[in-house]
Amino acid sequence: MDQNILLDLVSKKMPFGKYKGSLICEIPEHYLIWFKRKGFPEGKLGMWLETMYEIRLNGLEHLLYRLKAKS
Repeated sequence: MDQNILLDLVSKKMPFGKYKGSLICEIPEHYLIWFKRKGFPEGKLGMWLETMYEIRLNGLEHLLYRLKAKS
């Protein structure tokens, strides 16, 4: 996995919706599941959300803890 994607997950914020302004890594799991069902947005945002979904699905949140502490 590209480390830059992980850095984006801990530094980029959701640009719209109920969780507007929240870091992508802090978006609740139920919202990511909703996107999975409805379809992720196009572009980088969709890729970040889908990556965060997969990280949560596979229990890999620990990959983000150190990065978040550094940012």
